[in-house]
This record gives sequence, structure tokens and C-alpha cells, in this order.
Amino acid sequence: MSDYLPIFLFTAVATGMAVSIIVIAHLIGPVKRTAVKEMPYESGMDPVHSARKRFPINFYLLAIEFLVFDVELLFLYPWAVSLGGGNHAFGEGHAVFWAVMVFLGILTVGFVYTWRKGVFKWN
Repeated sequence: MSDYLPIFLFTAVATGMAVSIIVIAHLIGPVKRTAVKEMPYESGMDPVHSARKRFPINFYLLAIEFLVFDVELLFLYPWAVSLGGGNHAFGEGHAVFWAVMVFLGILTVGFVYTWRKGVFKWN
């Protein structure tokens, strides 16, 4: 049990510190309730219109573009790390390299297509 004493002590100190910081900030922090602070806030836009207001399609296309390039990075990081070691076989290394190049080419074609469609132009 004495082996776990440092873990319990660290957990107790961290929890106590977090709770004390929140309580102290709540007790001595400034409190000014104004109409602007009490307004709901959503996506950086003031809620002055109906909740059913239509958004331009550019919001959704840009979000999809972001997700595509985010997933691309999920594939490229392990690939780059595995190539950095130099421990792969000659044939396998070339096959994987060209597979990733085809993947990047398809993504580039999609990026150029969305660019031509004007997704990145904000009016």
C-alpha cells in the first residue's frame, strides 16, 4: 500500500488545488450581470434572427474540406514516421510511396475542384 501513497497524495493535492482555485475565483471574481452577458451566444453570431435562418452552403463545404484534410493528416503522420526510420523493404517502400502519392493526388483534385467552385470566397 505504501507504493501507492505518492499517487494518492498527488491526486489529493491536484483535486484540492483545482477545487480551491474554482472557489476562490467564484468568491473574489468580479460579477457584473448585464443584458449582453445574459444573451445566448452561438457560433460568434448574435441571435437576432430566427433559429431557422439558412446558412450559405460555403459553411458546410468548408467544414467538409477541413475534415478531409484532417483525415489526410491522420494517414500521413504514420506514413512519414514509418518512412523516416528507413527500415522498410525496397519493393514495399515504393508501393506505399506511390499509394500515398495517388491519395494526395486525389485530394489535390478535390481541393482544386472546391477552389474553382468558390468555396473559399466569402462575400
